[in-house]
Amino acid sequence: MKYAVVIETGPTSYGATVPDLPGCFAVGDTLEETQRLIQEAIAGHIDLLKRQGKPVPAPQTHVTTVEIAS
Repeated sequence: MKYAVVIETGPTSYGATVPDLPGCFAVGDTLEETQRLIQEAIAGHIDLLKRQGKPVPAPQTHVTTVEIAS
C-alpha cells in the first residue's frame, strides 16, 4: 500500500504526518531521516492496529501540487 505523507519544514527539523493514519507521525533533523522515520512509523502503526484487532485504513488521500503565478 502507498500512503500519502505530508512533510513540513520547521525552523530546526522536519515533521511528517500521514493523513490516512491519524496519530502516525515522525520528526527528524534532515529530510532523509524524516523520510526513513515516517516509513518505520507507518509500518509500526499498521502492525499495532493489526495486533489490536482494529481495521487498517486503506489509503484515501490524493496528493497534487498547484502552481500559482506570482
